[in-house]
Amino acid sequence: MKIVQTSGAPAAIGPYSQGIIVNNMFYSSGQIPLTAEGELLQGNVQEQTHQVFKNLAAVLKEANASFETVVKATVFIKNMDDFAAINEVYGQYFNVHKPARSCVEVARLPKDVLVEIEVIALCK
Repeated sequence: MKIVQTSGAPAAIGPYSQGIIVNNMFYSSGQIPLTAEGELLQGNVQEQTHQVFKNLAAVLKEANASFETVVKATVFIKNMDDFAAINEVYGQYFNVHKPARSCVEVARLPKDVLVEIEVIALCK
């Protein structure tokens, strides 16, 4: 088991890792729209989703993985009415390769953000 840590994504805000590699599979922690410096992005749901994907790209890169090797994504959203807007941004990152995905509306997310995404990916 290997812990994944990069300064290209925000540091964990609790007792967990940005991600873990086990048997060539990368399991990310949920990424929220914090900048790499830990500042909360206050933008709309599309802007927050782009920041989440920027963070995911950084941890995937550190794990020697990429969006093309993601096998499963889980999307947590504050309001299901934002599904179409989030899906539009999501499709920009998974436009050819389309991993399995779950999407659930939750009562509340850390720091009251609008979206959180975690992924499972194959390391190269």
